[in-house]
Amino acid sequence: IYSIEEPTEIVVLPEMFSTGFSMRPSSLAETMQGSTVDWMKRISRDKRIILTGSLIIEEDGKFFNRLIWMMPNGSLGYYDKRHLFGFAGEDQHYHAGNKRLIASVKGWKLNLQICYDLRFPVWSRQQMTETPDGTEPEYDVLIYVANWPQRRSHAWKTLLCARAIENQCYVVGVNRVGVDGNDIPHSGDSLVLNPMGEVLYHMANDEDIFTIHLDKQELTDIRAKLPFLKDADRFHIQP
Repeated sequence: IYSIEEPTEIVVLPEMFSTGFSMRPSSLAETMQGSTVDWMKRISRDKRIILTGSLIIEEDGKFFNRLIWMMPNGSLGYYDKRHLFGFAGEDQHYHAGNKRLIASVKGWKLNLQICYDLRFPVWSRQQMTETPDGTEPEYDVLIYVANWPQRRSHAWKTLLCARAIENQCYVVGVNRVGVDGNDIPHSGDSLVLNPMGEVLYHMANDEDIFTIHLDKQELTDIRAKLPFLKDADRFHIQP
């Protein structure tokens, strides 16, 4: 991260970036005053960036797969993973969150989610919100931090594309690479897609730091030309 020279607003790290995905939270968890959150605070301050990624947090005797949204001034927001991966027993070791986090940065609104949340489109479904000037989409960018295995990479790539198209937003998916402690390979396949589902960036099977510029005018133009969101269903999510 210290090597980044381009003007950068946000740096996105994978799910459980400090430990890898683990079903042993008691031996790996930190508090919100722990070393990883402190490291994020220091990097964010020194580089004047927003830094985000998830880690294992212990709070009130419970464990959470928590995404931290760290800002340069030391303030932070967080999102606890809503959909726990029961297939691997994540729901037996962690507590689920029930609140979404939509952050604002220089006129952009970003919806922050974690890995398995990607399989549940209602949780990320775009809704129109009332403003003094009428209605507008709830968010502009959908970010997923992940620990998604290579054998299901087709689903990962397909679902990221679907979320971009159906929500008319940019989608950023950042996934780990390499082989984990259970000998499960991860191909990365980190992606940035535009609101048409077109790939702006893709990296597989390698670590990389890549800076990409998201175009707010492109987003506005697509939504104006194809005003599909105004016809979308109105609903309320009951966590």
